[in-house]
Amino acid sequence: MAQQGKGTVGVVGLGNMGGAFARHLAAAGWRVLGFDIDEARKRAARDTEVEIASLETLAAEAPAIILSLPSPQALDATVAAITAHALPPRIVIEASTFTLADKERAEAALRRAGHVTLDCPVSGTGAQAAVKDIVVYASGDAEAIARVMPVFADFSRATYNTGAFGNGSRMKYVANLLVAIHNVASAEAMVLGIKAGLDPKKVFELATAGAGNSRVLELRGPMMVKDRYGDATMKVSVWQKDMHVIGEYAQQLGCPTPLFSATLPVYAAAMATGHADDDTASVCAVLESMAGVKRPRRK
Repeated sequence: MAQQGKGTVGVVGLGNMGGAFARHLAAAGWRVLGFDIDEARKRAARDTEVEIASLETLAAEAPAIILSLPSPQALDATVAAITAHALPPRIVIEASTFTLADKERAEAALRRAGHVTLDCPVSGTGAQAAVKDIVVYASGDAEAIARVMPVFADFSRATYNTGAFGNGSRMKYVANLLVAIHNVASAEAMVLGIKAGLDPKKVFELATAGAGNSRVLELRGPMMVKDRYGDATMKVSVWQKDMHVIGEYAQQLGCPTPLFSATLPVYAAAMATGHADDDTASVCAVLESMAGVKRPRRK
């Protein structure tokens, strides 16, 4: 895909991630066709010069199509729509986090219709996607990856070719396992500091300056300091899907994940205590409740 003249890219799914992809690509000079079933997301995309189109029009006009979808059912429906009509060969970039079986099913259906599918999940939150601070784990046909590298470059910080189709997802499971652990660890450390009588802001500032810092603490610590989790970059309810995928894959491999497994009840408690639509940083509120911590009321 030539950089000169940029070209047309389709983005299916205009949520936190897909919406950021579409916005950055449009700003970089691509013609971006976007599709989503949510009217608010479509309105927001239009405001960033993304052309809203039907899925059929998008597939007919975009040589490269990025899928950023919430569920395997949405993936199956999208693949069915793309393969319903005879089209020139497309490069379909599957950027969601699903099981390998889900991705392989989509790849097989699209291949039968003459298209090339790449497994390209991203590492980063919605907030990071908003500022192009995400990493793409690309996998699949090397020539196709090379052709869409200019696309990746305009919405990410870096792209890595991880090899055979599916390796992108395997790497994403590794990365998300660390995110799951670091998020709960960050909350646990924050609650220990608060319980000890330290100011949350100071806990954050000094912990990020020390050897125990993590990228997750840097990203989610400010929410924990403010005790505000409503502006979610990753909802707990959505994260549960990712957690299930990782746990299932590790179990299939017979690989023990004791620290990851220890975080499961904490995220489940967040779901059960009204944080389903909050950011995953809200596990801090769960641990505060367990610790008997009561902060002053927010003004």
